Amino acid sequence: MFAVELIGISVFREFAVVITAVLLAGRSSSSFAAEIGSMKMNQEIDAMKVMGVDPFQALVIPRLAALLLMLPLLTFIAVIAGMLGGMLVTWSQLNLGPNFFILRIEQNVGVEHLWVGLSKAPVFAIVVAAIGCRQGMAVSGDVESLGRRVTAAVVQAIFAIIFLDALFALLFMEMGV
Repeated sequence: MFAVELIGISVFREFAVVITAVLLAGRSSSSFAAEIGSMKMNQEIDAMKVMGVDPFQALVIPRLAALLLMLPLLTFIAVIAGMLGGMLVTWSQLNLGPNFFILRIEQNVGVEHLWVGLSKAPVFAIVVAAIGCRQGMAVSGDVESLGRRVTAAVVQAIFAIIFLDALFALLFMEMGV
């Protein structure tokens, strides 16, 4: 019976947002670093500066805005998928029907757990975008540098997500949330 609460709290607070952020760190942080890095290698960023276009405004801000919009949305979709998966498992393995599952979630798992998880998403989005763009801007003129920076972007973004999630857990524990 307590499996329903365990599934609800863990999916709402941790699993959905962390798994989504780690997937985006691997996918988006690396692509940001690769795209900006290849532009730097081809001197397209220097050309932007010569034309009077600020590379930060043209390259970083749109990527940051996109992740700020998409990570909370994808986290919400991950919450729905996690809850449906949890409901299916408890129904098939523990013989706890969907009505019981939904009722236990409504009665014993508050919506504040969902807000805790969703509140982490914008912070993770900023970190993933910032690390990917920073690594892309740090690429020097060769392909080896590009490969190192793309790998560093993924590793640093995933490490930052895990570290920030631990800090959030300590913060929310101190706040009693």
